[in-house]
Amino acid sequence: MMLTTRLFIGFLIGCSTLCSAQIEHYNYKRALKNVNEGWHQLSIPDAVFGKVKYDLSDFRIYGVTAEKDTIEAPYLLKILSEKTINKTIDFDIINRAKGSNGYYFTFQLNADAVVNQINLNFKEQNFDWKVELQGSQNQQEWFTILEDYRILSIKNETTNFKFTKLSFPDAKYRFFRLVVKQAEQPQLVSAQLSKYETSGGSYINHTIKTIETKEDKNSKTTAINLELEQSVSISNLAINVNDTFDYYRPIKIEFKNDSVKTEKGWKYYYRTITDGTLNSLEANSFSFDNTIAKHLRLTIYNGDNQPLSIEDVSVKGYKYQLIGRFTESADYMLVYGNPSAVRPNYDIAKFTSKIPKLLKDLSLGDEVTIVKKEKIKAKPLFENAYWLWAMIGVIILLLGGFTLKMLKKPLPE
Repeated sequence: MMLTTRLFIGFLIGCSTLCSAQIEHYNYKRALKNVNEGWHQLSIPDAVFGKVKYDLSDFRIYGVTAEKDTIEAPYLLKILSEKTINKTIDFDIINRAKGSNGYYFTFQLNADAVVNQINLNFKEQNFDWKVELQGSQNQQEWFTILEDYRILSIKNETTNFKFTKLSFPDAKYRFFRLVVKQAEQPQLVSAQLSKYETSGGSYINHTIKTIETKEDKNSKTTAINLELEQSVSISNLAINVNDTFDYYRPIKIEFKNDSVKTEKGWKYYYRTITDGTLNSLEANSFSFDNTIAKHLRLTIYNGDNQPLSIEDVSVKGYKYQLIGRFTESADYMLVYGNPSAVRPNYDIAKFTSKIPKLLKDLSLGDEVTIVKKEKIKAKPLFENAYWLWAMIGVIILLLGGFTLKMLKKPLPE
């Protein structure tokens, strides 16, 4: 029994020592303030993102108890992104006809529903049409929802661009009528009526420190280099163009992810975040997966067109929230900055429905660099070479003495 108790105590001490040693594997820590037992939440500040792994897997919450034991508190990392719902509405196309204003397509809903988006799919691959959208409850009286709305499709060796989505305020009609204002009959292959809505979501607008624009006549491109104040998590970039004429230009958005110093100076490597089409038909806002970056490069492919006049660029990212559960009294800290860390696997991730809706807010202290314990190097037995040679000399003399002694000893008869 005594042996079992000693082994158990030894195990606890070993666990505490191991957990404490794990803290030293991280580079930074911040004190957590106002921690009580139960659930809490805290917002991750922007300054942290430049010092963590790209997948944010190296956050840990450690606490030091009054007995100087080190414990770990479980957490969930939550991205405060929008919730998107796209509810498809069931309908039938009941009329296809030609009128004085163009070609008419009438959609009849099979049940009462609110619609705010219609996606159109035509057989034609190259067109530039104006359309009108109307709504009615009885097909006797029609109300205009959209007027002179432009839809466009361009497909050739260098371009594959399509804008055939109708977006409008919520509308509740039994019938919707699409009027395509053009001379030849369009081939409508399919359509999708839906109610599209987003809710929630919390963004942070990031400050752009410097912006530099370069025109390259040889490659017929415009390169826009952006530098943010610090490395942050970004998920959206918007471009405001001054020009009022129609345009559509392929665009590529990249971030700097590596650099190498060469004889000719620094060479930078970029990785593509997303690409798309800069155009005059819709808001030029590009959303992409969360990416930690400080330097961005936008490449606009102008072709034979004159470069666009860019008024401004804005960059933003979602807020991050860390939700932790605390069951013991301790001085807690958030640690981060460990390239070797792997994502933790806590039980609370499987029981998210048990997390309270209202959580107490925590505040973070200032960032502190974690001091690493110096590894004690094993010293050589003889740090001075003279001592080593002296010892070798003594050994040689001793061996020589023993040898002479053995030679002088008479052999047995």
